[in-house]
Amino acid sequence: MSGRRARAVVATPLSEELCTRIEQAEPRLQLVREQELLPPMRHPADFAGDPSFRRTPAQQKRFDDLIDSAEVLYGIPDVDPTALARTVRSNSRLRWVQVMAAGGGSQVRAARLTDSELRRVSFTTSAGVHGDPLAEFALFGLLAGAKSLPRLLDQQRRREWSGRWAMGRLHGSTVLVLGLGGIGATVARLLGMLGVEIIGVSRHGRPVPHVDEVIPLDLLPQAAKRADAVVATLPGTDSTERLLDDEFFTALHPGATFVNVGRGTVVDEDALVTALDTGQVGLAVLDVTATEPLPAESPLWTHPRVLLSPHTAALDPAEDRRIADLFALNASRYLDGQPLQNLVDIEQFY
Repeated sequence: MSGRRARAVVATPLSEELCTRIEQAEPRLQLVREQELLPPMRHPADFAGDPSFRRTPAQQKRFDDLIDSAEVLYGIPDVDPTALARTVRSNSRLRWVQVMAAGGGSQVRAARLTDSELRRVSFTTSAGVHGDPLAEFALFGLLAGAKSLPRLLDQQRRREWSGRWAMGRLHGSTVLVLGLGGIGATVARLLGMLGVEIIGVSRHGRPVPHVDEVIPLDLLPQAAKRADAVVATLPGTDSTERLLDDEFFTALHPGATFVNVGRGTVVDEDALVTALDTGQVGLAVLDVTATEPLPAESPLWTHPRVLLSPHTAALDPAEDRRIADLFALNASRYLDGQPLQNLVDIEQFY
């Protein structure tokens, strides 16, 4: 362990309990915060805080000066890419920013930093801390599709006691998991225990436990033809935008379940609605949409084969603690000169 120290400034809401937890885990880190300058949180992982919060001009200057004194930032100031760009350019000492979102690369990209700024400052995400809750939501979505949830809800609303029908099963089915990072790997582990055949799509191509077959992204159309259900965990990048299009949905087995816990921008939503209308997709369970909040005119709101979650599936009471622990672990690596975990790829921004 080196004797090096670093000044870290808390730029996003973080409880005193978790600040103390970080300090105890890594005493070499000088963790600076002024709680009155941070917006109150309305719920766990509310890193933007109460939107009604306003700083006075004097408070804003204090906040900016504090941010500009940091070698390390815990969070993007006010979750605002413009504020991030301002402090990167004002603070030549800044070397590392911990981004709260697992897909925080999009926030870094939105700051429009120069190549030299991106080389000077490292950005890490909270990837991995959301794996369990999102995998559970994905499993919930797959079960909802297999067990005819839309039909059950419709019959219950109409007080109809219908004849019996054979429900589907996950056991023996083939599920296509798009993305084999922390979320996708956890989905595979849960599905593996249920006797599901799992095809994984991954850029890295490495074997992953419980995944029967790992294929590259360019073989996605062929893999779709074998899928009874799909779980998308992909990040939102230029290369994934509207990747799941009409060709993809048409290739799936009729009545397939589609679950998205990655980013909504990977889906061509017009193509998805068409697939839902024809029954090619039997149920779409979406925690994310291309535009958030979902516009009121979107047909996804009222489609009988859609189950919507307002990007809340990852949220659980322990999320703040897990991100704080990840930050403390990375702080030790940073101070010891070791590679940081979850570095943002500054070309793909994920």
